[in-house]
Amino acid sequence: MAKLKVVTYVKESYDELMHKVSWPAWQELQSSAIVVSVASLIIALVVFAMDEVFRNILTQFYKLF
Repeated sequence: MAKLKVVTYVKESYDELMHKVSWPAWQELQSSAIVVSVASLIIALVVFAMDEVFRNILTQFYKLF
């Protein structure tokens, strides 16, 4: 009984993924990947800049003591 439910679930999932889900076109997928890559790079640079600023501030602060 449980095996039948699992088989039915897998068949229905496959059918839904192949016939009911709208997948992006290759061109749309490529442009989305570029947007995500650029956004990730910008965020990484902002975090790096913040890290350097705080490092410099703390270095100057610790030199006082």
